[in-house]
Amino acid sequence: MDFQIIIDSLPAMIGGMGLTIQLTGLSLLIGLAGAVPLGLMRVSKNPLLWMPAYGYILFFRGTPLLVQLFLIYYGSGQFRDQLESLGLWVFFREAYFCAILSLSLNTAGYTAEILRGAIRGVPVGEVEAAKACGMRGVLLYRRIILPKAFRLSLQAYSNEVVFLFQATSLVSIITLMDLTGIARVIAARTFDIYEIYITAGLLYLCVTYGILYVFRKVEHRWSAHQRARDSDPVQEATITASMH
Repeated sequence: MDFQIIIDSLPAMIGGMGLTIQLTGLSLLIGLAGAVPLGLMRVSKNPLLWMPAYGYILFFRGTPLLVQLFLIYYGSGQFRDQLESLGLWVFFREAYFCAILSLSLNTAGYTAEILRGAIRGVPVGEVEAAKACGMRGVLLYRRIILPKAFRLSLQAYSNEVVFLFQATSLVSIITLMDLTGIARVIAARTFDIYEIYITAGLLYLCVTYGILYVFRKVEHRWSAHQRARDSDPVQEATITASMH
């Protein structure tokens, strides 16, 4: 094991990790913004709403991310004239934009399905109690259903964040120099395959456990009221008695 090549390559690989984290963060923000309306459409009883959402989720969950990336990055060239007439070619010709778009669309599909399950999992009693208090429509979703659904989906969403973070390694195929792209260039130049890719893997591992740590902290904070109730036997007995 040549530790000197690891030491020499570490600054460049950490720089590549910066792009990886940037791609992950932007894609998660854009994807979550799209996933919320998609999730709400998915639980609607109106076929004009749930059917398009179902088709979107089915496509992006049922096809490989690499295929989606190729369709957007390479496939957009077939529509260059149309995109230029709309003023969009300036974006689609850039690998960075195509990577963000592909990752965002993909994670929106997965996150929307996670939210759909979480919305379905909101206890009926809480919804009925809110309706009894006069809450309806947007107010009901904003104050009761969506906050509860976000808490229920937190653990599953943490897995999606980790998946997306690791999936960013695919963008090196379209010339972006993320961590995997930097590692591939260094390995091709030095032929130190094991040293470079083991180092890259360890960097991915460190950030992955950092992400999981953050989600554990958020989950711990959001469940504080539950722990307080469980630690107070008098309050628990009162709640149980009121339910009967």
